Formats: sequence, C-alpha cells, structure tokens
Amino acid sequence: GGYTVRNVARCWAYETSVVLGEELAEELPWNDYYEYFAPDFNLHVAPSATMENANTRQYLETVRQQVFENLRMLQGAPGVQMHAVPADPEVVAPEEDPDVRSLGGTLEHPAEHYDGEERGPVG
Repeated sequence: GGYTVRNVARCWAYETSVVLGEELAEELPWNDYYEYFAPDFNLHVAPSATMENANTRQYLETVRQQVFENLRMLQGAPGVQMHAVPADPEVVAPEEDPDVRSLGGTLEHPAEHYDGEERGPVG
C-alpha cells in the first residue's frame, strides 16, 4: 500500500536518473508531467512527522528473502541466444565488396604441375 501517482512518478524519475548515472536537482524543472510532482514539485518527499514506520527489521528481512527466492526461481527466456558484445560497438569493420576479387596470395595450389613452366605467387 501507500502508492500514489505522485510518489510513483518521483520513484521512476529517481530510478531512471540512477540508471543513467545522472543526478537530479531536488527542485524539478517544468516538464509535461510537472503536475504529478505537486504540491511542492520536489523530487523527494519529506517524511511526515505524524506517520510512523510500522515495518520491523524482521518483516523487511523476510520480504527481502522472499524476493530473492522468487528471483532465483525465474528462468531465462527460452530460445534467446547470447552474443558477445563487441569491444567497441561504435567501430564497424568495413565490408568487403563482393564484386571485387582479392588477388593476394597464390592463385594456384602449390601442388599443381606444369611442364616447362614455373608459376609462383601472383601479386
């Protein structure tokens, strides 16, 4: 319980900033969702002096353990193949032109024999 549109918007804004490695100012700039941060338009909510935290350490630890157990039971998506991440994904190796034949190296197998002729590597 305790979810409100305003607090969920704050939570997602904060979580997104953490993932992106960006630090948000306490006072949020105007945006399309500004009204969700009313009445003070700050990122964090000041705890209410009249509201008591009824969560015990034992209860929180039990919930934490249950979450980890549930995560352990999850299986990966079937049929999804893992691929190695390139060292530098921004650098793409140039593709060879399929219409141009490489002339490097030997054109003939070295075991080929021709009477009276000696052929070597081209290039």
